[in-house]
Amino acid sequence: MLRILRRRVYGCLFGAQVVSLLGTGLATVALGLLAYDIAGQRASLVLGTLMTVKMVAYVVVAPLASAAVAGLPRRAVLVGSEAVRVGAALCLPFAAQIWQVLLLVFVLQAASATFTPAFQSVIPLVLPEQDEYTEALSLSRLAEDLESIASPMLAAALLLVIPGQTLFLGTAIGFAASALLVIGAALPTGVGMPAGQDGPVAPFGERARSGISRFVRTPSLRPVLVLNMTVAAAVALVLVQTVVIVRSVLGLPDSWVAVFLGINGAGSMGTALLLPKVLARVPERTVMLRAGVLLPLGAAAAGLVAGAGDVGWAPAALGVLWFLIGVGWSAVETPMARIIRRSVDSDGLPAAFAAQFSLSHACWLISYPLAGILGQLGITACGLALAAIAAATLAAAAIIWNPGADGTEAQA
Repeated sequence: MLRILRRRVYGCLFGAQVVSLLGTGLATVALGLLAYDIAGQRASLVLGTLMTVKMVAYVVVAPLASAAVAGLPRRAVLVGSEAVRVGAALCLPFAAQIWQVLLLVFVLQAASATFTPAFQSVIPLVLPEQDEYTEALSLSRLAEDLESIASPMLAAALLLVIPGQTLFLGTAIGFAASALLVIGAALPTGVGMPAGQDGPVAPFGERARSGISRFVRTPSLRPVLVLNMTVAAAVALVLVQTVVIVRSVLGLPDSWVAVFLGINGAGSMGTALLLPKVLARVPERTVMLRAGVLLPLGAAAAGLVAGAGDVGWAPAALGVLWFLIGVGWSAVETPMARIIRRSVDSDGLPAAFAAQFSLSHACWLISYPLAGILGQLGITACGLALAAIAAATLAAAAIIWNPGADGTEAQA
């Protein structure tokens, strides 16, 4: 898998992704500290609002930004987005009011909603061979999972020698390093419309709708649209309720929260490592639907384990279930980009990835608060309800996904 890093352009882009993710992780820790400095005991309310602002920015801005930058050079879009993120990160330490923090976070996440889909649309052009592209998707998945582990550790080490708000400087350095790596990569010249293309440019509204309407119209993309909710429903249980299960149900110390989240990440990373070889022999439809069964089953079983209370086997059972949900998460989500790449021409990739970015985060915007609200009814009820949503959407994806319609069966 690491052999593709020898390709200079992709190596630069992967490096840009890694340092950008580290910067994002440092910002997450720094925002928590800043929220406490400003709001004190109301910090959790502020952080919840910040997460909502983040998701709203992702859902709303991604398709609009893709339409706005259509036809601009790819390097300019990526570097410009990182420059905005650098500016927002450098301003955050000076924010003294909650509204200032909310505004800067919206700007930061809007730039992320511009950068990420544009970045994703470049990779299939840099790595046109499907096997190499699949390896790149797995590496990206590994980078995202490792970021959730490495960034808090890096932040903890830095906090031993610097004040909390100085972490925003590390965030800015990460984004700036990402921009420099993008500058060093020889990228394709256009985003959305090749340089020099003749003919009128579509109206802004049409460009903004194009990616989402493509998902609705294209048979091979509809299952991706539905499976986003399958993933969000099950994984929201892990991300929202782990702390409650560990502390209130199992009666374990805070450190076990990180342990269980790490187990979930290990399942995801292990699957990402195996996917290139698996997808070389098995169609995406088979892999995603069969592995997707782990998501509703894992969520339902976790709810039942929580209902059993603090029994001796519960922590081990929960660890196994969190690992299996991580396996299902990676196996369903990682191949989605392969399907998008095969279903969309190169000119439409920026809009398509922007639509996927927006629509997937819309599912998270629903599932996060839903997991919190359902949790008030009890962990068992929460787990079973989210499992029902995951099972229903997985079944819907299986029904509307016509085998071979997008060429997946040819891989077998």
